[in-house]
Amino acid sequence: MTSALARFQRLRPRSAMALLTAPALVLASLTASAAMAGPVGDADAVTAASSADYPGPGVVSGDTFAHDPEVIKQGGRYLMAFTANGVGLKTSTDRTAWTDIGAAFPNGAPWTTEWTGGDLNLWAPELKFANGQYYLWYSASSFGSNKSAIFLATSPTGASGSWTDQGVVVESTSSDDFNAIDPDVVQDHEGNWWMSFGSFWSGIKQIQLDPNTGHRRGSAFHSIASRGGGAIEAPSIHLRNGYYYLYVSFDRCCQGASSTYKVMVGRSRSVNGPFVDAAGTPMMNGGGTEVLSSHGSIHGPGHQTVLADSDADVLFYHYYRDDGVAQLGVNLLRYNNGWPVVY
Repeated sequence: MTSALARFQRLRPRSAMALLTAPALVLASLTASAAMAGPVGDADAVTAASSADYPGPGVVSGDTFAHDPEVIKQGGRYLMAFTANGVGLKTSTDRTAWTDIGAAFPNGAPWTTEWTGGDLNLWAPELKFANGQYYLWYSASSFGSNKSAIFLATSPTGASGSWTDQGVVVESTSSDDFNAIDPDVVQDHEGNWWMSFGSFWSGIKQIQLDPNTGHRRGSAFHSIASRGGGAIEAPSIHLRNGYYYLYVSFDRCCQGASSTYKVMVGRSRSVNGPFVDAAGTPMMNGGGTEVLSSHGSIHGPGHQTVLADSDADVLFYHYYRDDGVAQLGVNLLRYNNGWPVVY
């Protein structure tokens, strides 16, 4: 008999439907029993603040719909990529007012059809500027499947339509115990590039990249966080004061105002881990210190990224309004005893 966990693993928590490109639609609910969520270890006992203490997101204006936002700053301009048909793009000059500038691939990305089944929605992008060009990693998959691939594209400007596909970086199949989506790329203190990725299944994985090409280098394959098959995804590693902070999202995305996503964190002196939370629980054993969760009319905040800006470290994420529409969330981070706290 198929186990509850196995059934749940076939249910991708992020829908591949085009609803992410139509913010007026309330996201469709996914159903699974609480028992399918997997072990959480001591994570729930270690929180930076109660949900009642969390501040609201900072003021944003203009085109504020976002899902799985990734933000970089280059030449005084903020560039955002987000889940949408052909990978959505926005820009801002002040981190407050945002303008849609079209899709990275306005004419579609037919090279991803093997993994998407023809769906135009491309998930969970990652951005980096290096070597005089922009790098974009993004996920191609379909609902309920871990037949997935992370692709790379490059651009001289970051503008819509300027991106050139550079092929697959890493992929997973139905016979693998991981899911190759949700890429994050960090440069370590020695200049090496590392990609972390993963969703559900056996958790968050990590490979090394070539800093010249953005493609995989070598055969290193690290496991850096897990909930024993439960709800963990969207890794993002941020280097600060000698620690690598691994942010992940726990629990359920993509259920509109019923979403239970929350932002968790652990840290390590090594980019490859082991990562532990503030209580010392390994993230490979379900550990994680809560940074942000639902509060008031802010539902399911998650799929976070952290940008070191001129005034502070900045946490970008999506959340759902009361009407179920995904919005961009922005908060600053301070550190209490070395652990991040939103304000």
